Amino acid sequence: MSDRHSNPPSATEQRLTCKDSADYAGSWVNRCVSNVSPFFRHPLVPKEKKMSQNSAIAYVKQFTLPTLTQGKTWSISFYAFDPVVGALRRKRIRVSPKFQSRAARIRYARDVMERLSIELQQGWNPWIEASAGSVAFTTWEQVCDLYRSFLSRMKAEGVLREKTVNDYLSRLATFNSWNASQRQPVFYAYQFNRRFLGRFVDWLWLDAGRSVRTRDNYVTWLRAFCSWLQTKDLLPDNPATAIPMLGGKVKSNKNRTIIPPEAMSRLRDWCRTHNPHFLLACYVLYYCLIRPNEMSFIRLSHVSVSRGTVFIPADSSKNRRDGTVTLPDRVLKLMVELDVFSHPDQDYLFSDGFRPGAAHRTSKQFTDFWNHHVRKDLRFPHEWKFYSLKDTGITDLIRSNTDLLSVRNQARHHSLLMTDIYTPHDIEQANDIIRHREGDF
Repeated sequence: MSDRHSNPPSATEQRLTCKDSADYAGSWVNRCVSNVSPFFRHPLVPKEKKMSQNSAIAYVKQFTLPTLTQGKTWSISFYAFDPVVGALRRKRIRVSPKFQSRAARIRYARDVMERLSIELQQGWNPWIEASAGSVAFTTWEQVCDLYRSFLSRMKAEGVLREKTVNDYLSRLATFNSWNASQRQPVFYAYQFNRRFLGRFVDWLWLDAGRSVRTRDNYVTWLRAFCSWLQTKDLLPDNPATAIPMLGGKVKSNKNRTIIPPEAMSRLRDWCRTHNPHFLLACYVLYYCLIRPNEMSFIRLSHVSVSRGTVFIPADSSKNRRDGTVTLPDRVLKLMVELDVFSHPDQDYLFSDGFRPGAAHRTSKQFTDFWNHHVRKDLRFPHEWKFYSLKDTGITDLIRSNTDLLSVRNQARHHSLLMTDIYTPHDIEQANDIIRHREGDF
């Protein structure tokens, strides 16, 4: 017989029509009936209220002892807490009529009820997968707190960069915001399943209007997140692996925005007037092709005036390798004009206000200044970002006939294929040898 959602009746309304049977009288089932506690039902705990691990498990382990109902169809029924519904839910098990006698059918029902009672008292829940142990009752809030602590430690140990940790936390916050809006949100760890994740990913792409690339990036994060949940025995498998990527080869084609020369001139003039030190930051990104996060860790000791180079240490480099890039004369000249070398060697090149100083400032100060001042005053379109200066610098190097190998080394790309992506189509030329070749055909 199918399971039904209903409110449990009071204990005094329970029917056990077989208790007048001689075989059943004085049996274990009658003792259970006399000891059944009144049914109880609790509302869901508010999400803002934290629960300990033990209280969360006890909260789910609510049940009533099984009872037998006789009639046209015999059935054993009991109530167990369903976290999805947020209340006790009745479970009914049909008792087969294929017995030689009524007494044999009752004995069979009694044995089933006894086994069910023992299982329920030991924490079994029919609405939760049998493969999930007590960790399945871990609340989602506890899971998120544990994950945040894990990321914090990974950042402190230098395993993950701050930008990566912030990106992971941002994706978790997006999921939690969507989860809170659902009619039946994830409340326990075991509910984090493939169907629920599929709905979240569909919402990102179809409803929230995120790009295919962003959608696939979330899938990548979900796979890593679920793998971490597996290591904590919070999930029996990785449900995110069943969610396919949609981008395919399109993934390699990032949106690279090139700022035109006229706008670059306006940017230079504006920075010279309003903030020359930010102009230096723009120069480092455009000429040296050093990423914003790497720029934030540059110390004056990393700059070699005699060799004309800038050293990028492995602990701040994107690829986790030491690197050295060429320091163009124009950038070095601006550094001298701004008197940056009068500061101690251990000072950061870009500290408070983009000036040299002892305090480290994250790359966020570059993007904030660009978004709140540069873009607003120069009326740049939203597509032109601070990072676009690096894309523009690579493209302009290629336009000036700089060989791709030198551009690759300056940009510290892992291969020439990555550098070649920046090659503008309007400067690609035909090979004269191939054009004028005369064959025998």
